[in-house]
Amino acid sequence: MTLMDTRVLVTGLGAVTPLGGDVASTWEGLLAGRSAVTALTDPGYKDFPSRLGAPAAVDPAKSLSPSAARKLDRCGQFAVVAAQEAWRDSGLAGLADTGRGMPGERLAVSVGSCMGGIGSLLQAWDALKEKGPRYVSPFTPSRALPDAVASWVSLGLGAKAAVETPNAACATGNDAIRRGRELIMSGKADVVVAGGADALLHPIGLASFGAMRALSSRNDEPGRAARPFGRTRDGFVLGEGAAMLVLESARHAAERGARVYAELAGAGYSADAYDFALPDPTGAGEAAAIREALFVAGMEPSQIAHVNAHAASTPQGDLIESVAIRSVLGAHTDDVVVTAPKSAMGHLMAGAGVVESIATVLALHHRLVPPTLNQDDYDDEIRLDVAREPRKLPDGELGALSNSFGLGGHNVVTAFRTI
Repeated sequence: MTLMDTRVLVTGLGAVTPLGGDVASTWEGLLAGRSAVTALTDPGYKDFPSRLGAPAAVDPAKSLSPSAARKLDRCGQFAVVAAQEAWRDSGLAGLADTGRGMPGERLAVSVGSCMGGIGSLLQAWDALKEKGPRYVSPFTPSRALPDAVASWVSLGLGAKAAVETPNAACATGNDAIRRGRELIMSGKADVVVAGGADALLHPIGLASFGAMRALSSRNDEPGRAARPFGRTRDGFVLGEGAAMLVLESARHAAERGARVYAELAGAGYSADAYDFALPDPTGAGEAAAIREALFVAGMEPSQIAHVNAHAASTPQGDLIESVAIRSVLGAHTDDVVVTAPKSAMGHLMAGAGVVESIATVLALHHRLVPPTLNQDDYDDEIRLDVAREPRKLPDGELGALSNSFGLGGHNVVTAFRTI
């Protein structure tokens, strides 16, 4: 099988986000323009410059058995719960009941995390310092190793073809999707569960990103803090959660009569090689990833109806992203509807790109783009058509892009097409 022998389809979706414990409630929250950003009232945060966060809407441990929850860090719990939903949604779970279960040798997992089980690692370190080695949990490796998140998903599903554990900072989720597509296109797998998870709404997460001055300090107005493309944007809001896609070869999906949301038509990636914290001010690296995604998808700029922007609400990042989009899409940019889900649910780190790709898939599937919150002081330098209320997409074949750009200069863009 060559890279040109098949198409890759999206047949299942799963998510645990600040807006909801599943995809349906998350999508409903996005369309309703609801903000999940809140003030962190724990006294331990009183001296933090940013006391804002977007906690998950549900406790993932409650969806797992007590024994399973004990073995997993909160990050891993998010991942497993989201993967279970995506698997059920795809209809593949039901095949086991008919005796036509998915062979593990043709199933792969591509799931990444920015910092994985760092909470459990810090907890083990505290126990070691305060009480000694006998008090370090034997579950520490299964909670904290970098591959633990992907491994637990693969163990739950019986995936034997491959277990990928990408890490590309804030672009990790989209990179997991990109790798998942390649696993199918290469013939390595028929089905891939791809996604990302993080649980960095933790003192170390807030302190470290706060020290970088990357977080919004609009502490008195939580619902207005995440403001992509706004003149007064001052950083992102940290969120937590996970999201998963079930990717499937068109042949395999057709053979089982799968319901299909959209085609994962392509993906592009590049590196800025400019600065660890700041994107290349020319936008060249981001533009290269967008351009490659279109090339791989076989789409022209004129076929793109919608862009789900990375748009983390950083002063330089949002502007540079708009420059990159316009440099590739050209005059057609004016006809493209843009949205920024981080305005509603904060930045889920490795989960961000995946939940935003899910939003992109659903926007094509329902032909409806969710609004971007807090656009009352829109930055005129941005020059994008940002949806401020739900916007309908036209009929016919449409394409859409989901952008993810990460610390360290990672740029990953996924391209989807209607079915």
